[in-house]
Amino acid sequence: MKIFLGDKLVDEKDAVVSVFDHGLLYGDGVFEGIRAYHGRVFLLDEHIDRLYDSAKAIALDIPMDKAAMAQAVVDTCKANDIADGYIRLVVTRGKGTLGLNPYLCKKAQTIIIAAKIQLYPQELYDNGLKIVTVGTVRNHTEAINPRVKSLNYLNNVMAKIEAINAGCMECLMLNPQGQVAEASGDNVFAIKNGVITTPPSWCGALEGLTRNKVMELAREAGYIVREDVMARYDLYVADEVFLTGTAAEIISVVDIDKRPIGDGKPGKTTRQLRDLYVECTRNEGALIE
Repeated sequence: MKIFLGDKLVDEKDAVVSVFDHGLLYGDGVFEGIRAYHGRVFLLDEHIDRLYDSAKAIALDIPMDKAAMAQAVVDTCKANDIADGYIRLVVTRGKGTLGLNPYLCKKAQTIIIAAKIQLYPQELYDNGLKIVTVGTVRNHTEAINPRVKSLNYLNNVMAKIEAINAGCMECLMLNPQGQVAEASGDNVFAIKNGVITTPPSWCGALEGLTRNKVMELAREAGYIVREDVMARYDLYVADEVFLTGTAAEIISVVDIDKRPIGDGKPGKTTRQLRDLYVECTRNEGALIE
């Protein structure tokens, strides 16, 4: 496997970073998870834009411009013969000292990995997910803003641990006000009487790119789509609930906290949106060539 490290492709065995890298020591850095479909990198420009927005929010200077970064993603896919797969793009603060001071890190480190991924088994796409609400509260927006896709993912990891311990593969996270934020790694949608609703990002949700694309596709299909504050009650009584994410794509939720959603099976609208999304991935994206 070839890994893009710093400013060039290297063999996997040579893809090493310093133990003094602040990404390792303090989770100081940003990342993107990106998908490739049918020889194209899907939503590449949007992912690159979000990466640089996240970096700006944490005062991290990325040592290459957006065009070069996008080309590096394509080159990494090409070097690994990835036509359908998952790209992890990471920018750390770089090598520094054992202290917190980020300004002692001389240069940020870029890492790009292109490989395969399957987040959930096919049976869960066919039958839907069962999830639980966890006690781990989503980070306060003025602590670590969830819109920053940072390497500090312990908030999400702790929520995932609770979910797994409860026998579920995913969970529902609330914000400090008790409102619906997101899942541990995905955005949350509810459908009620034909209206599709998802929490706004200021409620503690990452502004997911799959989320935004699904909202666009739903509106084009004639659905009313809203961003609104939501309580667990709104999910319990919904006709359908589904999650979206780069790795997960679109997956139905059929049970929350032992409450069946709708008839307890993946809903018609969710299936339609998934079909629209899959079709979209066939035709859009930066060519890997």
